[in-house]
Amino acid sequence: MSKYSARDITMVALFAALAVVAAMLVRFAGSIVPFSLMPFVVMLAGGILGARLGALSVVVYILLGLIGVPVFATPPFGGPAYVLQPTFGFLLGFILSAYVTGTLLKNREQGSFACYLFSMVAGIFAYYLIGLPYLYIILNFYIGNAVSVSKVLAIGFTPFIIFDLVKAIAAASLARAVCRRLCAGGMGART
Repeated sequence: MSKYSARDITMVALFAALAVVAAMLVRFAGSIVPFSLMPFVVMLAGGILGARLGALSVVVYILLGLIGVPVFATPPFGGPAYVLQPTFGFLLGFILSAYVTGTLLKNREQGSFACYLFSMVAGIFAYYLIGLPYLYIILNFYIGNAVSVSKVLAIGFTPFIIFDLVKAIAAASLARAVCRRLCAGGMGART
């Protein structure tokens, strides 16, 4: 295992803190799957920090919540019991999302907008790949609601996909600008 530089640790902590802020902004939403800026932060983490550090920032955020710090978007806001929340699968999917986004952006410094956008969209599908089945399993087998696959899509996918694609466009633009700026300043984004 390689050592992390002070810059790596700072950037991971910064993106974990941004995830906390993004989660706090939706605390008053009333649906099973609330609208959130978390996908935007996750895509930025993968796009700016790279696969390893981007995913690590999401892991740090999740671990903070699981040890009891009230950082999650919906009640109980933290603690190990949060794994039984229907939306916890999306949090796990965010780890994969940041990793996929960062992996697809191997050459962040010279990447085109299309390259960035493609990686962000792939990241979106990565968290739906984990989040939707988790939602189905928790609703059907833990909570005991008989929910069909089409109902799960209506709850957790259909209302959000357009907004997520807009977030992907914004994240691609911002991540590309930041990476170009960091490289011009000699700091270079790392994986």
